[in-house]
Amino acid sequence: MGSADVVSLARAREKAVEVRELVDRGEDPIGTKRAKRAILTFGEVADQWIEAQTPNVRSDKSIARWKRALAKDGYSQSLRGMRVDKVSVDDVLGVLRPIWHSKATTARNVRVYIEAVLDAAKARKLRAGENPAAWTGNLEPLLGAVRRSSRGHAAVPWRVMPEFMAKLREKPSLAGIALDFIILTAARTSEVLNATWSEIDLELRTWTVPAARMKMGVEHTVALSDSALALLRRVRPEEPNDGAFIFGGEKPLSNMAAAMLMRRLGRSETVHGFRSSFRDWAGSSTSYPRELAEEALAHAVGDATERAYRREAAIERRRPLMADWDRFLAGGLAPISHL
Repeated sequence: MGSADVVSLARAREKAVEVRELVDRGEDPIGTKRAKRAILTFGEVADQWIEAQTPNVRSDKSIARWKRALAKDGYSQSLRGMRVDKVSVDDVLGVLRPIWHSKATTARNVRVYIEAVLDAAKARKLRAGENPAAWTGNLEPLLGAVRRSSRGHAAVPWRVMPEFMAKLREKPSLAGIALDFIILTAARTSEVLNATWSEIDLELRTWTVPAARMKMGVEHTVALSDSALALLRRVRPEEPNDGAFIFGGEKPLSNMAAAMLMRRLGRSETVHGFRSSFRDWAGSSTSYPRELAEEALAHAVGDATERAYRREAAIERRRPLMADWDRFLAGGLAPISHL
């Protein structure tokens, strides 16, 4: 009922009546009281999610993106006062529709962060059911694909990639080896240049990028092809320090090193564009499922439950995909339509 110092006798009697009514309906008064206390707003869960993620990130830019999407004056402010267990698809659409095409990249990030907050709420048993911010089979048919900006990352056409790789490998340098590894793994430049030896498992042939360095804040494991492993062995010291950067040692190689190398090779495209080269090759030249190629790029596929399962199973399924990409880049694998 509460302390006699703050609850009057009259109020205690009222509470007793309320409790008896709950018991008469077969409900647990204590459980009901605890459940009411446990109900949080989307804003409260979002703030707690940001706080939990913050110690794991190295860049203030990630925190700034989360706050732009989720904080009081952020894009999802209309959700902040809502009970987290009551947020619906329509509520999420209300946030995304006004910016879906006018601010395509921002809208995509906002959706991912809302989904992550609602996943966290479900994990804490604060809500149940499907995530209303999930993309596949949920928001995708309602919003459609994000319109790509004409200023997107320029990519080397996939058909000329073997020719480009041959030129890249003619005069190897540390920047060239790093760029080669970026292309072979279809990873983001920052993920590769900030990679340390502790993330590499040569026996399992994997590279595991911690969540703190991933754009989506989720740990990602890359299946390393033969050529990717060979590159690592070329730059690996006899007794590597686990905390040392693979490409640079005590300090990571500059982001500009790979970009300047591209210019010296006579290419005007961006380093980030090689991810598009990989995706275009996988979609146009192979029979691998779309979802597998998206996973190789560390893109979210399916809802939270499906992603948890796929993370366990997909690394081995991705190995043939990355091996074929390796062989194609070396000029040894023709498009499937030509086989």
